[in-house]
Amino acid sequence: MIKTTAMILEELHEYASPKNKLSRLVKQGRYIPIVKGIYETDKTVPGYLLAGSIYGPSYLSFDYALSSYGLIPEAVYTYTCATFDKKKAKRYETPFGVFSFRDVPAAVYAEGVELRQEGEYWYRIASPEKALCDKLYTLSPVNNARELQTLLSEDLRVDEDGLHSLDYRTIEKLSEKYRATNIRKLCTILRRMQNE
Repeated sequence: MIKTTAMILEELHEYASPKNKLSRLVKQGRYIPIVKGIYETDKTVPGYLLAGSIYGPSYLSFDYALSSYGLIPEAVYTYTCATFDKKKAKRYETPFGVFSFRDVPAAVYAEGVELRQEGEYWYRIASPEKALCDKLYTLSPVNNARELQTLLSEDLRVDEDGLHSLDYRTIEKLSEKYRATNIRKLCTILRRMQNE
């Protein structure tokens, strides 16, 4: 379970020095520090369940989400997350893994994000369509749809069947809010696929 320093100190308020008691409990492994002011009580909890508590508001996206949906073949060992209006990318190395955070446009931040529960943990993750749009938003614009097709198949190694399974209308709606060349070109590619 995720706990803040304030929560733990409140629980330990009967001790003469709650801070010293907390230090001892950390040494004993009862509380595992994640980032400053945030602890976890279960050392086996998967990192993706902690991402939103480390830096936020945020949701899992980019390579991590694409990999978890099977859209790219590579295993991803960094929990990649989207934020908005932070102006600066962040990276945290924790006992639960490496977490990276970067901005997407505020206008599209809340679109296509699912809230999921696993046990007593809640986390947010981008839909497959949103994760791909987030990823393409972070890359340099390409000149035409053919270049984007190459980028998708050779550089990102996006699964062809996975690309076919994406909801074209969802991406078209998202495209209006990103206002990004790569995402407009993705709409062109998906439109062609629909007509094949």
